[in-house]
Amino acid sequence: MVDNLTGNYPNPNLNRPFRPRPMMPDFPEDESDYERYPTQSRLVKLPPEGKSRVIICGVAPEIETGRFPAKGIIGESFAVEADIFADGHDEIGAMLLWRKRGDNNWRESAMRPIGNDRWRGEFGLADIGQFEYSIAGWVDPFRTWQRDLQKRLDAGQDVTVDMQIGAEMVKGAAGKSTGMLAQALQQWAERLTSEEFKPPMRVKAALSPRLGDAMAVQGYRTNRTMYHRTLRVTVDPVRARFSTWYEVFPRSCSTEPGRAGTFRDLVERLPTIAGMGFDVVYLPPIHPIGRSFRKGSNNTLQAEANDPGSPWAIGNEQGGHKAINPDLGTIDDFRYLLEATRKLGMEIALDVSLQASPDHPYVKEHPDWFRKRPDGTIQYAENPPKKYQDSYPFDFDCPDWQGLWWELKGIFDYWIDMGVRIFRVDNPHTKPFAFWEWLIRQLKFRHPGVLLLSEAFTRPRVMYRLAQLGFSQSYTYFPWRTSKGELTQYLTELTQPPLVDFFRPNHWTNTPDVLIPYLQKGGRGTFLARLVLAGTLGANYGMYGPAFELMENRPAREGSEEYLDSEKYQIREWDWNSPHSLKDFITLVNKIRRENSALQSDRRLKFHNIDSEQLILFSKSDPLRHNVILPAVNLDPHHTSSGWTWLDLNELGVKPDENYQVHDLLSDARYVWTGPRNYIELNPQACPAHIFHIRRQKGEGEYE
Repeated sequence: MVDNLTGNYPNPNLNRPFRPRPMMPDFPEDESDYERYPTQSRLVKLPPEGKSRVIICGVAPEIETGRFPAKGIIGESFAVEADIFADGHDEIGAMLLWRKRGDNNWRESAMRPIGNDRWRGEFGLADIGQFEYSIAGWVDPFRTWQRDLQKRLDAGQDVTVDMQIGAEMVKGAAGKSTGMLAQALQQWAERLTSEEFKPPMRVKAALSPRLGDAMAVQGYRTNRTMYHRTLRVTVDPVRARFSTWYEVFPRSCSTEPGRAGTFRDLVERLPTIAGMGFDVVYLPPIHPIGRSFRKGSNNTLQAEANDPGSPWAIGNEQGGHKAINPDLGTIDDFRYLLEATRKLGMEIALDVSLQASPDHPYVKEHPDWFRKRPDGTIQYAENPPKKYQDSYPFDFDCPDWQGLWWELKGIFDYWIDMGVRIFRVDNPHTKPFAFWEWLIRQLKFRHPGVLLLSEAFTRPRVMYRLAQLGFSQSYTYFPWRTSKGELTQYLTELTQPPLVDFFRPNHWTNTPDVLIPYLQKGGRGTFLARLVLAGTLGANYGMYGPAFELMENRPAREGSEEYLDSEKYQIREWDWNSPHSLKDFITLVNKIRRENSALQSDRRLKFHNIDSEQLILFSKSDPLRHNVILPAVNLDPHHTSSGWTWLDLNELGVKPDENYQVHDLLSDARYVWTGPRNYIELNPQACPAHIFHIRRQKGEGEYE
């Protein structure tokens, strides 16, 4: 049962075995304090953790002291690190504990030291949903004994007594164990002291790592230190980590001039979109459009009779957020679109914009959900100096806020039940954080595979908070990062802990609202460069499809980032078969992304030095699959740029003295390089980028 609005489902974690450590008792500071406080007994109760000598701290990932979960992907290993140490010189052991949320029993994965008291462990994310994890540490007397035994042997000392000590430890552990473990430990104990075995055999058995592991299974369960928090990781589908988005307005997909497009027309476009390598087709709002204060072409305040209006002005007498604009088709047409998209290996992403036109049924049925002005009219949306007279924002502080929240959740439920699993959420930063935390928890409980993209071009801390609250991906400032320094600083920030543990960037080349000056004035080379940057710097990227594909670069006016004849306010007739289309280049870049696992993650991004401010050089790598990609991009859209590299060969997996091949996956050209210093030259009129695949030499004239 759900606890009213809070949505608190029965929480198996309430009875978890790990509790925050109790506060230490107030000990007297010195002997005189016993006289000052006569009620203070010298037999002060000792702290319960007195025999737990191991310290566990600096756990990563741990988001906001454990309040929010980290993010992971199904099928991947989830790595956890921590500082784990103890007093003295004893050896210690540590175990990573994990379980699917709702399970009672913990599973275990051994943690290993990686240097300077830092330990690392991993476990597999086998299911979509949430997992819990924590850490146990203990002083390991047996591994301490093994270490000291080896030192004594190295020094040529007699170890007869030491072997007896070890055997007693193993016998004691066997007596506390059951089943096959007890049997195995008893056999080890006999081998350590039995005259049937020669001394070298007994020593070899004593130092066996297998014996150390067997002893650890029993030994760590006493006097252990448990980390004082149980942490969580949300596991999403693979598409949350790696996706390629194409935004398209169905009403502009008609193949007949003068006729508005429909869902059925978009179905005819799907094979081309899939052929270019996209896997998410994002649709702006598909609902009935308001008539009051409808905007005309180029955002004029007076609409003509045939102006379709902005899809973000949602609702009229035909319905609201749970209805479909009849100009686009019927609910059956939409189901047909969903099925056709899935057959091509793609998914539909729907826009959810939580606002209403003046004609929305909500305005009549629930006028209290909107903020009133002193003259009694409803306050329309504003972002001064911009005004959106065709949209009313919801008042999340209204008296009936609980009813509003449940109704807005119902919008998501409706489309999820229809089969939609991906949503692009418009301006979530203008709604309360508490609303999103509650809503996403509710949605993920029933449908853990649902993905939400946050469209929040706002302050960084706000964007990051939305990600912590549960948004699967987020738009970024990538469109406005155009210089080498800006790109290097920003992308380094996004791909390092702690951000990389919970914030998944989705870099967009352009949107219906964002036509950056760089694209307006740079020409074809700029479009190619921005595509390569978006597709290689980020595992998730998107484009406002036909506008980018056909290099639309006309602003509404000088200094504006709005498109002239914006598709937001009118139907466009695109020349889908234009010989100037970037379709082939887009297809090639997306093919490279699909075929190289290094480009399918936001981790292991490394910028390399090159002595030109117009050339940016970076690598991405997947060590498990030995896949290393080295893109180079000319940021000057008008002039050829050249420079000498200084590569971090260790990051590329190349030895300083070996030859290696760089295979340009864009042109198919191949070059043999040696060492860190090499020459790059890029002409933006031809192609402003290389996407090098690093191939190590495996024989004379042969490369991997």
